[in-house]
Amino acid sequence: MDIIFYHPTFDASYWLSLLQQKLPQARIREWKPGDNGPADYALVWHPPVEMLRGRSGLKAVFALGAGVDSILSKLKTHPDLLPAGVPLFRLEDTGMVEQMQEYAVSQVLHWFRRFDDYQALKQQAKWEPLADYERKDFTIGILGAGVLGAKVAESFVNWGFPVRCWSRSHKNYPGVKSFVGAQELAAFLKDTRVLINLLPNTPETVGIINRGLLNQLADNAYVLNLARGVHLVEEDLLAALEQGKIKAAMLDVFAREPLPAESPLWCHPRVAITPHVAAVTRPTEAVAFIGATIVQLEEGEKPAGEVDLQRGY
Repeated sequence: MDIIFYHPTFDASYWLSLLQQKLPQARIREWKPGDNGPADYALVWHPPVEMLRGRSGLKAVFALGAGVDSILSKLKTHPDLLPAGVPLFRLEDTGMVEQMQEYAVSQVLHWFRRFDDYQALKQQAKWEPLADYERKDFTIGILGAGVLGAKVAESFVNWGFPVRCWSRSHKNYPGVKSFVGAQELAAFLKDTRVLINLLPNTPETVGIINRGLLNQLADNAYVLNLARGVHLVEEDLLAALEQGKIKAAMLDVFAREPLPAESPLWCHPRVAITPHVAAVTRPTEAVAFIGATIVQLEEGEKPAGEVDLQRGY
């Protein structure tokens, strides 16, 4: 069994060592330009077209993250990037669920306990106890209800918040009200106080968090973007902040990364920023998932995590 690995920033030697321990019978190598040798499996992140194109012997490709938009975007211009019938898998959990839960819960509690308001008062040297928010008025609305969205929703249910989700199909998650499709988007947004974005990146979701959507949220709403920067129209968010419709935003992802120094988001007092770190790929968990999936494929089974190329996730 031959496995090729490519990631523009990961320590390839470390990953190859972990993979070799998990799959001792495999021949594993880091892919380099010009390498056209045999490969049964490819582990990739933002792969060059030449790495995958023409590899008729591939049994599967693994994206080294939860998103597969870079591969899907290349498929539009290079339809032969993936040989017909070769499944594409993404990392559905591998430690990302726990990280997303930590990030989302910590930030929402920060807003709920009004720590942002107290920080603003601190800048003015003002000692002023504020009225508490009530959970019943702090509805959490989650755009996207896949593996990550479901677990983040579960966390907020456990904290006692009203929770709702919006997705392509109906979800039956305990304590979570499910809204489906464009026809129910307005109802989902009405009275949502905290909007958390965990949508996949598809042509239908690009620019979905725009002026029209933001205006349908509850007054003084909060926005937490943990999915992709292209989902959010940054100019519309800034306008909603200035108009007072949106009280604050926490952004982990951006249309351009790294976020350019001239972006007005950097200096906005009610926008918090992190550099795309909400949920990063953890090598040990990722290798465990990839190794187990390869074993299942070799045994003729159908593992979880395969991407529907038409839907984009």
